[in-house]
Amino acid sequence: MPPTNPARRRALTDAAIDLLASSGVHGLTHRAVEKAADLPPGTASNYFRTREALLVATAERIIELHHADTDQAVKRPATLVDLLTESLLTAATTLRTRYLAIFELQLEAARRPVLAAALACLQDKASLVTAGHHDELGLDISREKIPAMIALYGGALFTLVSTPPEHVSRDVVRNLVEVIVYGCDPPA
Repeated sequence: MPPTNPARRRALTDAAIDLLASSGVHGLTHRAVEKAADLPPGTASNYFRTREALLVATAERIIELHHADTDQAVKRPATLVDLLTESLLTAATTLRTRYLAIFELQLEAARRPVLAAALACLQDKASLVTAGHHDELGLDISREKIPAMIALYGGALFTLVSTPPEHVSRDVVRNLVEVIVYGCDPPA
């Protein structure tokens, strides 16, 4: 059974997030994670026996952080457009590293069924969490449309994260969000 020190586990997965963003999936090794987390050799493999286990745990940590941020964001009153604009802008700028890492993991999942299955479970949870947030905000969005909205959000996020940071602005993000929420023909 892996060790249960949550702080050390977070340190390892947080270091893995940074490594994925800076070096890609091929730069993510147990030894590189230990070095980045400033932990002794063997620590990462004690927590994550395989590289695949490390990848899955890193994806889980990114989703945990994302949901924590979303939980905080919905506590502040805002329209759906404002909420998504802030979320995408923050993700593409301040939290860029985190989302570069998840995109690396999503691409790797195309070749790793275990990682793909873990990401699919996380996606299902994201739909439920999003539906709950919509309920809290009093938004009238059908449950059937939430996966489509998440897919559009993810596509916009990928575009913004893979764009040079100096080209990401509040106006650019808001325009994307208005199309996600209203389609190409926003209300007057």
